[in-house]
Amino acid sequence: MRYYDSYLRWLYRGGRPSRFARLQNRASAAVFAAGIFPRWTAELQVRGRRSGRLVSLPVVIADFEGERYLVSMLGENVNWVRNLKAADYQAVLRHGIRENVRLWEVPVAARAPILRRYLRLAPGARPHIPVDFRAPVAEFEKVAADYPVFRIDPGPGGR
Repeated sequence: MRYYDSYLRWLYRGGRPSRFARLQNRASAAVFAAGIFPRWTAELQVRGRRSGRLVSLPVVIADFEGERYLVSMLGENVNWVRNLKAADYQAVLRHGIRENVRLWEVPVAARAPILRRYLRLAPGARPHIPVDFRAPVAEFEKVAADYPVFRIDPGPGGR
């Protein structure tokens, strides 16, 4: 397991995906968009803040207390988060169907239990968030400010 964690960190060294990670992400996003994998995975499409093109990436959707959430496992300073903010938090989720969504940033004080649920569902994110997924919520509170969490709401046009 330690080697696998090292491999996952290597894919995103410096907080950016390597060329291989980008290829892997494209393939995963296509599979998730088709609705082939579990229901808690999807393809997120966000308009690029510079290019204006749709940028796609695979995501894990954490369900918590009847709501759905996305988490940035690499923190605040990643392209999809910056693109999302530039796009006024409008995006598209695809998992067998296309769903226009609006993402709302969750206040830091409310993030800890969502981060814990996210790590239970997303083993690939575990090496990037320095808390064991079995840890008490209090441990997640210590790192919550470093990992943006977004609540998913239906956006214009719905599904």
